[in-house]
Amino acid sequence: MSLRHAVMAALLEGEASGYDLAKGFDASVANFWMATPQQLYRELDRMREDGLVQARVVEQERRPNKRLFSLTEAGRRELREFTAGPPRPGAIRDEMMVMVQAVDAGDAEGVRAALEERVEWARAKIARFERLQVRLLGGRTEEEFLAHAERVGPYLTLMRGLAFERENERWGEWALTVLRQRVG
Repeated sequence: MSLRHAVMAALLEGEASGYDLAKGFDASVANFWMATPQQLYRELDRMREDGLVQARVVEQERRPNKRLFSLTEAGRRELREFTAGPPRPGAIRDEMMVMVQAVDAGDAEGVRAALEERVEWARAKIARFERLQVRLLGGRTEEEFLAHAERVGPYLTLMRGLAFERENERWGEWALTVLRQRVG
C-alpha cells in the first residue's frame, strides 16, 4: 500500500486541507499507517498532478490561504481498483522487538524502561481510540451503528487499532513481569 491510498481513504470523509488531513491521520489511520505532515503535503501535490485529487483555494483573512483537497472521479476509480486486488502481506518492523530480542546481551534496565514507556504509550492510544469510538457511535449501540452508518470502514479500522494497542499493553506488562522476575 502506498501513502496515496491511505490519503484517498481519508478523503472519503470529505474535503480537507493538508492540515486537517494531518490531524485526521493521527486520529484515524495512524493505527495502521504513519506519515509526517511533510509527507502528506508532498503526496497531495503528486496526487493533484496525477489527477487523483483536486484542490480549491480558500482565502482567509489574517491567516494564509488554504487549499482544500477532494477526490476526483479518477481518484475514486484508483481507490476502487486498489480495494479490488489482494493486499501485499504485512510485515512488522519494530525497533522495540529488536531490543527485547537482544535484552540478554544488552542493557536490561534500558529495555525495561523502553517497555514501560511503550505500555504507557499504548494506554494513551487506547484512551484516545476509546474516545473516538464514543464519538463515532454518536450515542448508538455498535449494532445500530454497523447496521445503519453511511461508512463503517473507519470504525472497523479503529477497532483493529484498539485491539492492537490493547495487545501491546497486555504483552508489554507480561514482558516486564518476566524481566523483573529474572533480575529479582
